[in-house]
Amino acid sequence: MRVEHLLKLKISLRRKSVRGCIVSQDLSVLNLVILKKAEKDLPGLTDTEKPRMRGPTRASKIRKLFNLTKDDDDVRKYVNTYRRNLVAFGRVLKVILPDSLNRPLLSPALRLSGQKLLPSRLKKQRDRRSESLAQEEV
Repeated sequence: MRVEHLLKLKISLRRKSVRGCIVSQDLSVLNLVILKKAEKDLPGLTDTEKPRMRGPTRASKIRKLFNLTKDDDDVRKYVNTYRRNLVAFGRVLKVILPDSLNRPLLSPALRLSGQKLLPSRLKKQRDRRSESLAQEEV
């Protein structure tokens, strides 16, 4: 990259104050944070409570928000899907499902069944290979 391009990039990424601290009717949007609630409510701002649009997606954060226990409660039922009536659960990060807990218990049985099948499969492969070699020689 040339130096001129780097300078242009730096200038374009730099924060620029367009209006400074001037607030007037020309501005369409103001991004503000309410630090302290006054005695009177502001109409349309502090008098109504709006629910969270999207909740947390990590399992531990969902448990913390809804005071769930790790063993008894299913975290996937508490996912905020935001106005969607879905049959499937929302995506939850770092959730341990019963299938993954049972996998180590199933693996020895699967290993034994595979070991029983292995000799017969090898024999079939050898037979096929010998047949194909015999056909090539003829």
